[in-house]
Amino acid sequence: MAKLNLDKQEAEFLGKTIRTWESEGLVDKETAEKLQSTYEVKGFDWRRLAQYSFWVALASGMVAIASLIIDDAVLKWLEKLYDTPDIIISIVSAILASLLFLEGNKRKKIYPERVFSNESIIFFGILLTASSIAFLGKTFDNGKGHFSILFLLSVLVYAALAWKFSSRLIWAFALVSLGSWFGTETGYQTDWSFYFLGMNYPLRFVLFGISLVLFSFLMLRFSMLNLFRELTYIIGLLYLFVSLWLLSIFGNFGSLEDWLEIKQIELFYWGIISLLFSIAFIIYGIRFRDHIAREFGISFLLINLYSRYFEYLWDITDKTIFFGIMALSFWLIGRKAEKIWNLEFLKK
Repeated sequence: MAKLNLDKQEAEFLGKTIRTWESEGLVDKETAEKLQSTYEVKGFDWRRLAQYSFWVALASGMVAIASLIIDDAVLKWLEKLYDTPDIIISIVSAILASLLFLEGNKRKKIYPERVFSNESIIFFGILLTASSIAFLGKTFDNGKGHFSILFLLSVLVYAALAWKFSSRLIWAFALVSLGSWFGTETGYQTDWSFYFLGMNYPLRFVLFGISLVLFSFLMLRFSMLNLFRELTYIIGLLYLFVSLWLLSIFGNFGSLEDWLEIKQIELFYWGIISLLFSIAFIIYGIRFRDHIAREFGISFLLINLYSRYFEYLWDITDKTIFFGIMALSFWLIGRKAEKIWNLEFLKK
């Protein structure tokens, strides 16, 4: 039987538990020794190092490109390229993006274990796709400023590519582009006024997030969409809860000037709505064992509670008492989280 490969903290906890069972007579010495031999402490977490290394590599690459662009020699070269037709840049970007997608997909089949390097190649393909669509938009720009069409086009392109290459990363960009299209299209339809059907941007995106969450449940009926269902659910909840949190702070005000004229206490009902959503998702997550809903609910419940504290009590509370309460509350949260983790670890 293969041994469990545990990290140091998990191994220490399990070892202590087995020793406690043995001392209390729940298991005999022989059984305790057998249990102790079923796991081992894993070595260095190379997977996480690889993940962080590729993140650093991508960030460093972007910084390098930015540094290159501001170089005088490169600036002069770019000036010569300034007159290059936008359609040519769009086509070249599309060709390069296609090559990167094909290479990334081929490497996923040949080297499936190289998750992060494969995704890095696809990520640069995504950036070049965005460049291609942007310059295509400049080519056919009629001066009306209806650039939300470009975001809609990118949604269709990214969705098709995600389907073709079975890539969650590309699907994530399709959903981000969908949100960008929704925001810019509602702005364009109202001539960039503060409200759309009486709603400011956070309130609009509350409805958008709800729609995306409902769509993720609809995806359960189609097996072909199973690969993207959970990611759609997570991004939908992210849109929903971040929008609710912003709504609890700014209310349904479209301009900063209007918001500054009112007292924060006048927006308390938006905070209550946000808290009720968090509590509802916590209950739903516990009831139906949906850990994603539960964790979103708990996280944003805490974020909302601390936001309300800063809004209403910061100015009237002694700072020593304030940070003392912060320290105690997070210590209690940590203790509770540790107990929950221990229970879940034992179940595993």
